[in-house]
Amino acid sequence: MSFNTFGRVFRFTTWGESHGPAIGAVVDGCPPGLALTEADIQPFLDKRKPGTSKFTTQRREPDEVRILSGVFEGKTTGTPISLMIENQDQRSKDYSEVAKAYRPGHADYAYDAKYGFRDYRGGGRSSARETASRVAAGAVARLVIPDVDIFAYVSEIGGDAIDPARFDAGEIGNNPFFCPDAEAALRWEKLLDDARRDGSSLGAVVECIASGVPAGWGAPLYAKLDSELAAAMMSINAVKGVEIGDGFAAARLRGEENADPMRPGENGPAFLANHAGGIAGGISTGQPVKVRVAFKPTSSILIPVETVTRTGEASDIITKGRHDPCVGIRGVPVVEAMMALVLADQKLLDRAQCGRDRLA
Repeated sequence: MSFNTFGRVFRFTTWGESHGPAIGAVVDGCPPGLALTEADIQPFLDKRKPGTSKFTTQRREPDEVRILSGVFEGKTTGTPISLMIENQDQRSKDYSEVAKAYRPGHADYAYDAKYGFRDYRGGGRSSARETASRVAAGAVARLVIPDVDIFAYVSEIGGDAIDPARFDAGEIGNNPFFCPDAEAALRWEKLLDDARRDGSSLGAVVECIASGVPAGWGAPLYAKLDSELAAAMMSINAVKGVEIGDGFAAARLRGEENADPMRPGENGPAFLANHAGGIAGGISTGQPVKVRVAFKPTSSILIPVETVTRTGEASDIITKGRHDPCVGIRGVPVVEAMMALVLADQKLLDRAQCGRDRLA
């Protein structure tokens, strides 16, 4: 059985392949009466689309979305919302060698082992091209949580991290890396230029913060807000690690250091720290929800790598074609989308059980 659907009440299903005629998503469970047009979705797709700088794949896709169902007279109807994005710049011939041998680091062998055959044109369903569908669905999810502000940024590329003292949210849109540290962005230009010149790639860390999440979203056990976020982020292509709040750093702290002290506030407790990333016992605390996502280096590189052919013979492979030298850069809007999709689902789950909308 193959799983292509995520969510419980607010659900989305993605469809299509990297080199097929189109990709898309079907969003189900969206409340009726929300104003929605293609113009509400397109800015997020523009943020993710390829070819926006020399540091992303040069595949040219306009990524223009069409709403095929679920909207009437500019408002959601409560029925499934079908979203379609046409593929217009495929070069399947670039993958002729991939048909013969497995690309290390890719899903080639694993897909073959599971299904007995695979779509080698750009990886088919395993291609990061699928994430455009998630971004479109995430734009719809944001309409369900209008009081929540979500933003993500790259905090590290190739082991070179930003300086928190130079964090400037206004810088995120001023460089091709979604970087809040102008000095780090300049260093990353050289890092990626060098990696591209060598035919290699670099990994990255993306951080995402959602503010305005009220206390009470989530569940104590099997629908924990943090476990749902971890599953959502780990489902993104090339993601190999997820941290909530301090994450692994919390394991190096003492109990009093890791605690989030509280004092009386005007509308409930006032927290003096946020090591937990806005989630305690699987339920939101009202603090900003913070997630860190680690992206591995892009596996498609021009440096020969040892592999085997489909018939089991030793070989070397160079992956030709157009690929991101750092897939984490375009992962920023995808991480934001998955955050929005989880929070929209958790809001509707909370309303279904507790019968009220919680205000921040």
